[in-house]
Amino acid sequence: MQAIEPNWVSSLWFAAFATICTLAFLVVAGMFPLRARPDSARSNVATLLVGGNAILLAVLLAATGFYGYAELRWSTMVVVAGLVVLFTPGLFEVWPASLRDGRTGLVVLVGIQILALATLAKVAAPFWNLS
Repeated sequence: MQAIEPNWVSSLWFAAFATICTLAFLVVAGMFPLRARPDSARSNVATLLVGGNAILLAVLLAATGFYGYAELRWSTMVVVAGLVVLFTPGLFEVWPASLRDGRTGLVVLVGIQILALATLAKVAAPFWNLS
């Protein structure tokens, strides 16, 4: 593994964060356009949740990309991201419909993204000297 990618632990973290980004993208993309949202996500609170999730997704996506760029070889980053994009929709399909199409799923997704950002900050701090 050392010859393929010297930072294999970083590639595992990158795969986890990229999976969360892809799942979040699939959930948030299903809420647009706003007038075509599922009935369980048509309230004003759900609109705020969709916007919040979109902002968190943008931040998490940028941070994950920066982490991958800083820690991994370019080829490893492309292969891992490709595998994540290929297989994550299957994971998305296993989720119950209430987590994919409703307010509950949007709240859970906010929590998951905040936890992922906090974990990414903790994992990347030793490498980026942010601590």
